[in-house]
Amino acid sequence: MAPFAKTGGLGDVVGSLAGAVRALGHEVSVFLPRYRSIDIQQWELETAIDYFELIVGNQLEATRIFSKKLDNGVKVYFVEHPDYFMREELYGTLVGDYQDNDRRFTYFQRAALKAAEKLKLAPDIVHCHDWQTGLIPVYLKTTETGYAPFQKARSVFTIHNLAYQGNFPPDSFPATGLGWEFYKSDLLEFYGKFSFMKGGLVFADAVTTVSERYSHEIQTKEFGCGMEGVMVARKDSVTGIVNGIDPKDWDPATDPDIDAKYDLKDLSGKKINKAALQKENGFKIDPNVPLLGFVARLVDQKGLDILVPVLEQLSQQQDVQMVLLGTGEDQYHQILRDLAKKNKKWFGVHILFDPKMAKKIYAGSDMLLIPSYYEPCGLGQIIGLRFGTVPIVRATGGLADTIQNFEPTSQKGNGFIFEDYTSDALHAVLLRAVKTFKQEKLWKSLVKNAMESDFSWDASARKYEKLYESVKRRPFKIEKN
Repeated sequence: MAPFAKTGGLGDVVGSLAGAVRALGHEVSVFLPRYRSIDIQQWELETAIDYFELIVGNQLEATRIFSKKLDNGVKVYFVEHPDYFMREELYGTLVGDYQDNDRRFTYFQRAALKAAEKLKLAPDIVHCHDWQTGLIPVYLKTTETGYAPFQKARSVFTIHNLAYQGNFPPDSFPATGLGWEFYKSDLLEFYGKFSFMKGGLVFADAVTTVSERYSHEIQTKEFGCGMEGVMVARKDSVTGIVNGIDPKDWDPATDPDIDAKYDLKDLSGKKINKAALQKENGFKIDPNVPLLGFVARLVDQKGLDILVPVLEQLSQQQDVQMVLLGTGEDQYHQILRDLAKKNKKWFGVHILFDPKMAKKIYAGSDMLLIPSYYEPCGLGQIIGLRFGTVPIVRATGGLADTIQNFEPTSQKGNGFIFEDYTSDALHAVLLRAVKTFKQEKLWKSLVKNAMESDFSWDASARKYEKLYESVKRRPFKIEKN
């Protein structure tokens, strides 16, 4: 949950959605682990529960809960367990996931429920995000807690990325405290493993994904990651609600991290940001050369496999400049560094995670490249629109739900879309974007459309509110073996 702990879009979403739902007049409490990055003094955390014990598997775990009330009225609770959460990263290192993630997040979910009981919280809705909370809808359907308010609570489970499922060997299962009758193919068993994600999908009262198109894509073999059968079985209770952003957090008129502030009425500051980005990367400072930005994880999912051949083609043409920021797979680190060495005049590569540099790229680029193979929602294109940086995206998931192709004749649309997941299709849409950029009047019209697009949390929060009000508690009976 931003600003406390964040990897990818999930942290932004949980932070923003909680505030937006609170602004609609609801009480909102959020539980997350107290990761190493969450300093007690810095955040002025208070002790909410000094000590309680929890049995996980055959081990007694000591737990403490801290809390903080945010300025927007959201109450945040932090589950403390130094052995599990005081680590360098949240879920794993570059080598791979932490080996005990099954135990860490089984513990977290059970501790969060126990803490809610001790704090006498009586939720109407328990909204769970991703595999790390997939067992909570299961627990709410069992009598493990015996806490009366949980008998009435309804659960909503949101999939941010179905590819990350939290699948573990069967010997992880006893730590959950659930009986073996739950370890069946129509419940928590998944191809010989035990799946946190499947728990949320099967047991939650409602399932949401982070865009309408993605909610349909994951019911197909191509994008279902093996879970397509489970998704089809739940299709009547699956809703796609596109993520939003907090406009205050992404505003070129007030952002302290960019070189010059600007807005739709006066775009001169955008030109200053572009010149600064060109200078910083050792490019020729020229407002007439289109400058492409790329800010993403360097993995196949983000389109790297079709992007690299296009970069090689561009090195022959050199009528563009490009700045790339991100970290990911070693093979792409090497390929991109080699390309940058050979093409210093137009291609700048930054293999690191740097939020301030990301802002400079959003503000200084003319276009933002997002050629993803799949994209549940994506926030990059929404941020790009806000900064007047025109998104070039593939027609998938939330990218297709938020970007409309720019039509020169009607001058409608806020970006460029390509369909086929090929280097040729990506190269063709790039040429189309560059051609439009060279026509000043058209480009101004497109930038205006982009900056007038509204993907703030207000509309999405109201959709969640409607869902919360309409969701019914599904009866669930487990047949004991």
